[in-house]
Amino acid sequence: MSLKEEMMELARQSKQASRLLPRMSTDDKNACLNAMADAIVENAAVIKEANAKDMETGRGMGLSDAMLDRLLLSDERINGMANGLCEVADLPDPLGEILDERKRPTGLMLRKVSTPIGAIVIIYESRPNVTADAAGLCFKSGNSTILRGGKEALNSNQAIACLMVEAGLNTSADFPEHAIQVVPTTERAAIPELLSQIDLIDLCIPRGGEGLIRAVAECSRVPVIKHYKGICCVYIDGKADFDMALEIVVNSKTHRPGVCNAMETLLVDESIAPEFLQRAARALSNKGVELRADEGARTILGDNCKPATAEDWDTEYLDLICAVRVVGGLEEAIEHINEHGSGHTDVIVTDDEAAAARFQNEVDSSTVFWNASTRFTDGGQFGMGAEIGISTDKIGARGPMGLAELTSYKWLGMGDGLIRE
Repeated sequence: MSLKEEMMELARQSKQASRLLPRMSTDDKNACLNAMADAIVENAAVIKEANAKDMETGRGMGLSDAMLDRLLLSDERINGMANGLCEVADLPDPLGEILDERKRPTGLMLRKVSTPIGAIVIIYESRPNVTADAAGLCFKSGNSTILRGGKEALNSNQAIACLMVEAGLNTSADFPEHAIQVVPTTERAAIPELLSQIDLIDLCIPRGGEGLIRAVAECSRVPVIKHYKGICCVYIDGKADFDMALEIVVNSKTHRPGVCNAMETLLVDESIAPEFLQRAARALSNKGVELRADEGARTILGDNCKPATAEDWDTEYLDLICAVRVVGGLEEAIEHINEHGSGHTDVIVTDDEAAAARFQNEVDSSTVFWNASTRFTDGGQFGMGAEIGISTDKIGARGPMGLAELTSYKWLGMGDGLIRE
C-alpha cells in the first residue's frame, strides 16, 4: 500500500468512527474515559519503557534540555494524564446543548444544538501527554482523532493510544475501534497526504513550534485552528507590589520554560526599573536565566545581561532566556505587546485597578491576566479537564480549547406539514 493509500485508509476509518460516536451515551463515554485512565496508571511501566526509547532518540537528535523535558514521561506526568481523563469524564457532555430556540410566525420551531465536528487530526511535537489529552477531549465531544506526534515520541504515543483503545474496547460500551488512531509512519510526506483528504477530515489542530504550525497551515486543504508561537509578555506597572511581581516573573519564566505559555519578554515601568530590575535579575539569574536587555535595562543591569537585538522582541525562546525592556508606562507597554506579542498570553502586575482594566481591554491577545502568572493559560487550569491546544485565531475558538471548542452546531426544525408560501 502506498503512503497516499495508507493515509486515505486512515482518514476513511476515522470518518467512519466519527459517524458512530454520536450513538454513544454520555454514561458510556464516561465509562470508557475512566477505563482509559485506569489502563494508563496500571500500565505506567509499559509507557515508561516506550518513553525511555524516545528519550534515547531525542538525545541522539540533539534535542535541548527544555525539549527533552517536554518529551519525558515521569510518574507524575503519567498520573496527570490519567487524572486529566477522569476530569474530562466528570465534565458535562457538550453535545446536544440547546444554544438557541425560537418559534417563527410561520409556526416553524427552530433549535440550534451543539454537535461534533467529526474527524480531527492533531499534529504535535515532543509532548506525548498530548496524546491522552487530545484523544480524551475529542472522544468526549464525539469526535474521532488521528494523532501525529513527532518522530522522537512515536513509541510513547503509540503505547498511550493503544492502551486507550484497548480499554475502550474492553468496556461494555460500543466503542468504535478507530475512534483513536496514531499515524504509524514518521515520514513527513504523510502530513500533506492526510490533510488533502477534504471529504474525510473535518479539522486539523497543530500543536508545537512556529515552524511546524506554519508548515501545517500552508500544506493543509482542511480547516486549521492554530497559534504560531507564544511570545508571552509580563508588564510590571509602576504601582506593582514588588514581592508579588517577582514571584509572577520567576514562575512565568522558569516553571516550565519550554512551553508556549512561558514568559519570553519582561517589560518594566521606568519609574520602578532601577530598583525592581536589580531584584528581578538576581532572582532570574539564580534560576539560570540569561537576560537580553534594551539600552534602558542595560544601564541598570550592566554586565548582568546581554544587549537585546531587534529579533529578541519577536522570538519565542522556549528556553531559559528572557528579553527585558524598560518602557515609559502603560501605553508604551500595550503598544509593545500589540506589535511584538503573538496574541497568546500577556500579564500586567499592578495594584492600580484602572490600569489593569485598560491593559486587559486594549491588549489584543486571547488571554490577558491581571496579577497572575502566564502559566495559567492551560485547559486544566481553566477547568476544562485538559486542553486540545491554544488558539490565537479570532474566528472560532480562541484561547485554551476544551470540550465546548470541539463542537459545531446544527439547526433542528420542527413543523406540522409547513410549506413556504
